Amino acid sequence: MEKIIFFGLVIPIMGYVLYLGGMAIMNGFNAKEANRAEKEEAEEETKTTISSDSGSLSDELAKLNSLRESGVLTREEFEKAKSKLLNT
Repeated sequence: MEKIIFFGLVIPIMGYVLYLGGMAIMNGFNAKEANRAEKEEAEEETKTTISSDSGSLSDELAKLNSLRESGVLTREEFEKAKSKLLNT
């Protein structure tokens, strides 16, 4: 009688608990992979934003330098404009 109770109740319950544990582990792996993909996409977006910003920043600095060299801007005005660009 004890064996019937064991095989009829305990084994299916243990199987169900193992199934739930396996599902929880797989959900964790899937969530981790999704987070990794989102993080990589965000890093790529940040890299493209930084590279486009640095290109425009270098263009602006080149324009300021050409204005200073042509005499339109004084040294102090150039330094103020440069620090303003670099701080933003």
